[in-house]
Amino acid sequence: MYGLSWFCAEQHLSTGAQELLLHVELSEREAKKFADSKLGTECYSIWYLFTRGKGLDQDHMMIRTPTTLGLMHPQATSPQDMKNISQHIFDQLVHYLKYASSAYTPVCPRPNGSTLITHFSDPVAGIVEGFVARDASRKELVLALRGSASFADILLDTQVQLVPLVSPGVSVPHGVRVHAGFLTAWNSVSVQVLAILAEQLLLHEDIQTIVTSGHSMGGSLATLSAVSTKQRFPQCRVMSYSYGAPRTGNKAFAEFFNESLGEDVFRVVHTYDGVPTMISQSLGYHHHGIEYWHNSEPATVKNVVKCDAHGEDPNCSLSIPSSGVNDAHLTVGTRLLEHIHLLNLLKYFGIVATTPFCL
Repeated sequence: MYGLSWFCAEQHLSTGAQELLLHVELSEREAKKFADSKLGTECYSIWYLFTRGKGLDQDHMMIRTPTTLGLMHPQATSPQDMKNISQHIFDQLVHYLKYASSAYTPVCPRPNGSTLITHFSDPVAGIVEGFVARDASRKELVLALRGSASFADILLDTQVQLVPLVSPGVSVPHGVRVHAGFLTAWNSVSVQVLAILAEQLLLHEDIQTIVTSGHSMGGSLATLSAVSTKQRFPQCRVMSYSYGAPRTGNKAFAEFFNESLGEDVFRVVHTYDGVPTMISQSLGYHHHGIEYWHNSEPATVKNVVKCDAHGEDPNCSLSIPSSGVNDAHLTVGTRLLEHIHLLNLLKYFGIVATTPFCL
């Protein structure tokens, strides 16, 4: 017998957490049946984990969505009136994914072959983790932020209230609002991270570029960190790469972000990944640009298109019905979130988004 902790989110996370029941004594089979009975009726998606004893130490965590149960398996549509990308851009998308992927690894001595400056985490809960690396050949610093990797992260993800963007050293126009949970997470490490970057810029005067990168929740944190970094270090070019990131703020934020970074934003979505559209526009959210949609397999330059710069392109991933966390978003293993019974796991550019590139 297991203790079952389960978490139910209404369709599109419209009201966040609906129920959190702890330590219900059920067998694994009974637990699956119970959770699946809720799906599609009361819950849009189910997160549940099995524990032994009364702690929340996870022995086994699962995510159930309409896709994982075979209730919905959307297919990517053919792109229309979208721009093809160059091989150079494609290579860059893959290159910075390796940093985002490596951020899931607690110890990464040479992230993507670069020089590790330091790992960091928030000093209280340790929910936010990442690293700063330096690539001397590219004359750049890379700030990589880890995506969701625990039950606590999931609870953070569901804090979907839009709140004013208030962060140390950041000034934004009136009306700019962002995801409360993501802002809290970034603010927990922002002072620490900006100090690390400032020190590196003093030590290495040849640095010209700062790149932020992250997958899933880490992608939204990379977006917020790019805002802070752009304002703190105006002398540097700031580039932001996100992979499978949910909507981060409202339309005013999207417009502000687009104007601040312009063409230096690369928001990547893999085929029918449901996470980028899981937080609904009906809640006041709006994607920033520029989406790069990997619309079909295999992972080649001809299967990636550049979408409309404003962020909500109806011909790109927005054309796919949202199915939440699904096999196209990522598959994370062992003690992380596991997508169960998926035989052919899809990946970002053929890379499972927790693969370490650390040598």
